[in-house]
Amino acid sequence: MSKKPKILYVEDDIYLSFVTKDNLEIKGYDIDWQKDGEAAIQAFSEHEFDLCILDIMLPKLDGFSVAEAIRKENQDIPILFLSAKTLKEDRIKGLTIGADDYITKPFSIEELVLKIEVFLKRNKVKKVETQSSIAELGKFYFDFENLELSENNNAQRLTLREAELLHLFCQNKNKLLKKEDILNTLWKDDSYFLSRSLDVFVSRLRKLLKKDPRLNIENIHGVGFIFKVET
Repeated sequence: MSKKPKILYVEDDIYLSFVTKDNLEIKGYDIDWQKDGEAAIQAFSEHEFDLCILDIMLPKLDGFSVAEAIRKENQDIPILFLSAKTLKEDRIKGLTIGADDYITKPFSIEELVLKIEVFLKRNKVKKVETQSSIAELGKFYFDFENLELSENNNAQRLTLREAELLHLFCQNKNKLLKKEDILNTLWKDDSYFLSRSLDVFVSRLRKLLKKDPRLNIENIHGVGFIFKVET
């Protein structure tokens, strides 16, 4: 029998937690439910998890602080924010911290399970269909399989979403990639909110690549991006 995926679920609403935990366990997941941010960080330090689901408004430590602590320990594990907070700034902050997705309450269990499965599969199968998992980009080496961008023996760990986006750019060097095509490839959705999220990830990649002027992610306003690589 295969091991059940173990999920850290952090939510202080007792009724919502019971319903969500019960439904996810019926779907075959091993759920470790915690009611506050400090307990969540403690649980993460003591157990191995495959994915984290975090509310934002939590006692003791908020979800953003929990996510930052988790990212310091593990750059690879998928993090999903599940929150009633709908402000654009909150969503962008969550993604900037390193979350992989953001689901707004109220939500359906079916939607949540779909997101979970997408990220569990992506985190489990990181190998890409290329001759080599390491690509040379100017002065950088990009190791997609290990989510690393290195330069002069200094390795920068990427989030899974950052690595997927950079990999997509590498597959389409010096070609126009339309926003909707990127969104549908990585998120399976091209909504306005995800379009703004894409802008955040592009901005983060630009900061990482700015040490080499031969590399530039050019914004084609209203259309998409071109990853320009000068040889």
